Amino acid sequence: MPSALPSSASALIPIRVLVPGTGTRFRCGGLSVALQTARLLAALRPTEVVTYREREPGFPFLDDLLQAESAPGAALWLVSWGFDVPRLLQRLQGRPTVYQAHSSGYGFDLPPGVPVVAVSRNTLGYWGARAPRNPLFLVPNALEPQWFDRGRRTQEFERRPIDVLVQQRKSSAYVLNRLIPALRARGLQVQVQDGWVDDLVDLFNAATVYLYDSADHWRAAGVSEGFGLPPLEASACGCVVFSSLNHALADTLTPGEMGHQLGCGALQYDVDRIAAAVADPRAWRPGAAGLEQQLQAYSESQLVEGWRRVLAELDALLPLMQREGVLVAPSLGQLRRRRWRRWFQRVVNRLPGWLPW
Repeated sequence: MPSALPSSASALIPIRVLVPGTGTRFRCGGLSVALQTARLLAALRPTEVVTYREREPGFPFLDDLLQAESAPGAALWLVSWGFDVPRLLQRLQGRPTVYQAHSSGYGFDLPPGVPVVAVSRNTLGYWGARAPRNPLFLVPNALEPQWFDRGRRTQEFERRPIDVLVQQRKSSAYVLNRLIPALRARGLQVQVQDGWVDDLVDLFNAATVYLYDSADHWRAAGVSEGFGLPPLEASACGCVVFSSLNHALADTLTPGEMGHQLGCGALQYDVDRIAAAVADPRAWRPGAAGLEQQLQAYSESQLVEGWRRVLAELDALLPLMQREGVLVAPSLGQLRRRRWRRWFQRVVNRLPGWLPW
């Protein structure tokens, strides 16, 4: 068993945030959040981004660090890339490691003692049921300062050039194939954004209504909407938000208050409500005070304080856990066998009740 960590804050210096790479191949919301997390943590502790699939100039590489340092080392490791988490935890066996949990539903179990920092209450509840004895924390993802500084939510509302804005990625077939044609037939100016946008704040500031319907996308992917920032970003720019309410979206979108449910039974119902919101957005937007209070809960300053509290608890907890051997992880084979047992049990549970077993 590795030697015990010292019981001081220096045990967790530096913090190392693991990402597969930082290039366009890995560009997604998860990478943006991991890099943002590293930036926020750097306000509290020395922090570095470490790559593990691709070597990149300017970033340390996981293999090199593990070869150079015996466990437990003097760093706190942060993993987040869902499909890679079991193998990364195995490679970091005996080292203090935290799982920043974005989406849920990847199917793996966590070794005892691995702390989980969930980015939504939905994900927190998932791990609260699946790993109830692991240390659990909640630190949402932060809105970048640009949404606070440049979002036109407090200005007197004027006619905007885009009546309805839809981002094609993650949108449902219902929105793309049925709702959008119906809205255009109603005479509304609908813009479908696809591909990279240099300035999302300007795009959202130009729209009156924003549609986000990701439930079908994530159901097909088999994992959850991990943090659902786009509707919150749209609200920061003064858009009226119509959205599905799956997974983490329920953290921020109270139906009829902060947003409105989309695709809930009748196409005509959606068309009528969206047209009404375009005609009179003030009647459909959340109250200014309530919106500002909710947005501030996702500001970087608030979430730096969240991370400060988490790190203070980990400073006290991780040395004790390691002295008791809790940080010794099961093998990758054990994790896979657990997945196999769960899959087999689900198959058996679906078999007809008359079968002899």
